Amino acid sequence: MLSVRPKVAELAFHVFSRSLHPELYRVHRARRIERSGYHALVEITNCGHVITWNSTGPSPVTVCEVATSAHQPLPSKRCLISQSLKGSRTEKANCRSGVSYRTHFQLEPVEPDLFFMVQQQLCKQPTEGLLQTFDASGRMALGALSYVNVETRQNSMLVQAIHTFPDDYAIVKVESLFSLPE
Repeated sequence: MLSVRPKVAELAFHVFSRSLHPELYRVHRARRIERSGYHALVEITNCGHVITWNSTGPSPVTVCEVATSAHQPLPSKRCLISQSLKGSRTEKANCRSGVSYRTHFQLEPVEPDLFFMVQQQLCKQPTEGLLQTFDASGRMALGALSYVNVETRQNSMLVQAIHTFPDDYAIVKVESLFSLPE
């Protein structure tokens, strides 16, 4: 089965106050995070990523971030943010029980030589995060990459994701912070 990316013009960014059914997307890499005040599942999918973050305690809160194709069927209930993944944008959501979520995402078209340099650096660097190399689309010999790095603290989790799109010479960067109340 090929694991080829959608066109960059077809990308969307969603945040839900609920988890999503795993059969809605195809997971290539995953990592579970466990801390005393929260737990999370970070997944690289064929279109981007899904991060499901859950606070623990008497009134649990779920925040689910999805970078995917705009054609991906997703629920509409409890959707906090729904945007085309174009340009540069900062979003935030204040949830129940004082939980907060902030994100900054950008779609950056780059020159081919810079694109190849970034792609090579991601491939060659030893990584602590999740790295997935995708099949080439056929138009280019180079396949896309997804890299997701997670930094955890006692009351917060910072996620940095980079997704490359060789057919469009584009890079998507997402940085998100999930935080418990102080």
